[in-house]
Amino acid sequence: MFYNEHRLDILKRLQTSRHQGLSSEAAQERLASQGPNELAQKKADPGWRIFLRTFKEPIVIVLWIAVALALVSASYDFFVNHDASHGQASIYEAIVIFILIMINAILAYVQETKAQKSLAALKQMANHQAAVLRDGDWQQVPAADLVAGDIVSVKMGDFLDADLRWVTANELQVNESHLTGEAEPVQKTRFALSGEVPLAERTNMGYSGSTVVQGNGIGVVVATGMDTELGHIAQLLNDTENQKTPIEKTVAQLTKKLMYVAAGIVVLVLGFGMGKELVNTGQLTFTGIAENLSTAIALAVAAIPDALPVVLSIVLTIGATSLARNKGLVKSLNSVETLGATTFIASDKTGTLTKNEMTVTHFWSNGEQFQVDGNGYEPSGEIETMTDLVADPQVYERFMRAAVLNNEASISQDGAGQYRPFGNPTDVSLVVLGQKANYYRDQLLNQTGADNIEIVRVFPFDSTRKMMSVIIKHGEIYKILTKGAPDVILTKTDQVWQHQEMVPVVSVKEQLQQQINVYAQQALRTLAVCERTITAEQAKNAPQAELEQHLQLLGIAGIIDPPRPEVRRSIATLHQAGVNVVMITGDHGATARAIALKLGIITDANARVLTGPEIDQLSDSELSALVPDIRVYARVSPEHKQRIVHLLQDHQEIVAMTGDGVNDAPALRAADIGIAMGINGTEVTKDSADLILLDDKFTTIEHSVAAGRRIFANIKNFIRHELTTNVAEVLSLLLGVFFMTAPIGRVSELTPVLSALMVLWVNMVSDALPSFALGYDEAERDIMQEQPRDTQQSIFAEGLLSRVLVRGVIMGGVVFVAFIWAANAGFAPEKCQTIAFLTLVFGQLWHVFDARSTTTLFHRNPFSNSRLVMAVAFAGIASLLITVIPFFNEVFGTTALTGPLYLAVIILPGVPTLLLSGVKEIWPAIKWW
Repeated sequence: MFYNEHRLDILKRLQTSRHQGLSSEAAQERLASQGPNELAQKKADPGWRIFLRTFKEPIVIVLWIAVALALVSASYDFFVNHDASHGQASIYEAIVIFILIMINAILAYVQETKAQKSLAALKQMANHQAAVLRDGDWQQVPAADLVAGDIVSVKMGDFLDADLRWVTANELQVNESHLTGEAEPVQKTRFALSGEVPLAERTNMGYSGSTVVQGNGIGVVVATGMDTELGHIAQLLNDTENQKTPIEKTVAQLTKKLMYVAAGIVVLVLGFGMGKELVNTGQLTFTGIAENLSTAIALAVAAIPDALPVVLSIVLTIGATSLARNKGLVKSLNSVETLGATTFIASDKTGTLTKNEMTVTHFWSNGEQFQVDGNGYEPSGEIETMTDLVADPQVYERFMRAAVLNNEASISQDGAGQYRPFGNPTDVSLVVLGQKANYYRDQLLNQTGADNIEIVRVFPFDSTRKMMSVIIKHGEIYKILTKGAPDVILTKTDQVWQHQEMVPVVSVKEQLQQQINVYAQQALRTLAVCERTITAEQAKNAPQAELEQHLQLLGIAGIIDPPRPEVRRSIATLHQAGVNVVMITGDHGATARAIALKLGIITDANARVLTGPEIDQLSDSELSALVPDIRVYARVSPEHKQRIVHLLQDHQEIVAMTGDGVNDAPALRAADIGIAMGINGTEVTKDSADLILLDDKFTTIEHSVAAGRRIFANIKNFIRHELTTNVAEVLSLLLGVFFMTAPIGRVSELTPVLSALMVLWVNMVSDALPSFALGYDEAERDIMQEQPRDTQQSIFAEGLLSRVLVRGVIMGGVVFVAFIWAANAGFAPEKCQTIAFLTLVFGQLWHVFDARSTTTLFHRNPFSNSRLVMAVAFAGIASLLITVIPFFNEVFGTTALTGPLYLAVIILPGVPTLLLSGVKEIWPAIKWW
């Protein structure tokens, strides 16, 4: 391990020089052998392959068979039977079904060709230039040309383009939150470390993708491209397959079963029809085969909910649009429904449950405790006593002035009015605290006269001293202002500012230690602020070690990356809805436990926190036994996150993973649904996610879960509606095949009850349009009081199948009776089919109001969904129009009816639906109808 080796040994092993760097020739040779400093990208499927992939779906295969049968029938009519009219109808059937297949393929293509830019986002370093020592000269080199052994120089604000082992580090602090999840920058050193050290604690290493926030340093490149820690994550992304969503699995299983049913029905009808003709006529004729093929095509189309893929996509799009209004951007449509089935939300802490904005929430000064309102970088909030009284500013004046002056950070507003930090996050938190108390560093340094303050000397923070100091001249008085870790500061402190006077530190040391412990229990990082009056000679010439002694303690600040204010209530709501929330963080266990307690993720202060090193010691079976009950994981790596997600999935849990850093991306990809922060999330995380929170609020996840449940309920309703219509279509056609053994009036026994184009019209217009509108239905009940649905349970559970069969059989029977009545009345075949067609259309338009309720249609206001009312009206009117417009008469084989017949086919088909709902009102305990 490079972090275990002495820097000189590493330079020797990499055959490079600290003062000369690599030669240009050596660098070129290594570039040729090692390859460019870039991340490998998984090759995406070409567009044509994505487009053709949909043709392999079971439902589409059945439709292709229907096209083939229609073309065979048309060929026979044109070239053998010379029946141009019938042949033209078959051509129309083939064209309409083909268009349906193309529409489905185009929708699928658009949905699946969303850009997979995760690795492209990781590769943004290719545009950077690095300061590299080669041939003894410092020069700017493209980041892609860096090789192992290069000597690289960095300063504040620079981006690290490769993994480095630090050779020199001057007050160097690096932000590695994209890998570790920790908001606090890491103080870097050049000294070797011993033993196995977690990535977050490798203080002598710098990692690709990190940013220098303070100081400068020189490092030797030890890894480039896919060999870096960032490359390791890129490889995890490549190796992680996207998970199929529950609705995808449900629809795949449903269509596969329906395909077998359709194939069986077609074979049965063809065999029975040809057998019937053979019995009746003693021979098989091409005309009879053509007629049977026509019925078989109609049955094939009737048995399959042709519009199901299209309706599903549109209903999910409606849900996605609804989520977008609530600040949730859905990238994968199927993920909309997955949210409703979620049983575990595994969330990163920093930036997701917390704001990733270090904030002073408490401080102790002048013998009193104070609490500070407000979160984040916005400098607004009250400073109050612990009894909620407004504090006297004079009490903490000296503490506040020292904290603001001994500081090099700043905040400023961007164009959108958001406050942006510059500098060390801990220093930024003190700047924000000062501005809340109306202390501004620039104003203090620009005063005149006796209040004039000027900076004389600065002693930057370093990891050895664990302190930072500045010497100021305030009028004619010189002071050193020091801040640092309390355990270090207290060893150098003689006095404490207590109740407006200085008292010996020994008299209050126990009180101070108790206060520090209280802050530690609250997961607050502590920072002590001191001052000391010195002479002009000391200010200008005394060494640092001498000056940072005999200090006077002014106060102790308690700093935390605060929980997002809305998260606790959202977690409580999710728990009520049966959704478990798990914190997975790279931060320390104590901090993670304290935040989890505050948020309500755990309720027991002694709840187990599982750490990364502990996870490494557990086998998959041992860890699998623990994951259902663990709610907090700390000091974890990207591999740990992925492993936890996979093991939860092995328990049949539906896992949503949230995060904002690059380190979260592989777990987001592995989860059933990945959720990224839209404001503070990295590009790679957004591109690996299925849902992006545009407002970065955890509450949006809660709303999304509720929306997902509502959307699934609507999907279930439209599937019920569609399949009821399919059952009615198939049954009416089968009744015609099996019970019309002889001509009735002017109608041949071979005439199907409905033509294939009539069935397509019902499926694609009068059935599909109201189904689209069901996607706008609000929840029928308080769905966040229920447990998540069992994704292993059939979609037909809870009586859905029986309701589909009962209503479908009755509707199909009514359609067949209407056809037989018309035939017995002596109507022409096309008029009989028209009556059957309109009976089916209005039967299912009445039924859609029943399908939107798990009880009866009397429990839901039919006008509460205005889009549904409009869709039903449009479908009904359009269906009537195709019976009176000559062009459609020719295409669909329909004909105009009389006024009384129109009235009958509009009203009478609704009677069964109204009767069934009425009976269910009387006997609600009977679930099967």
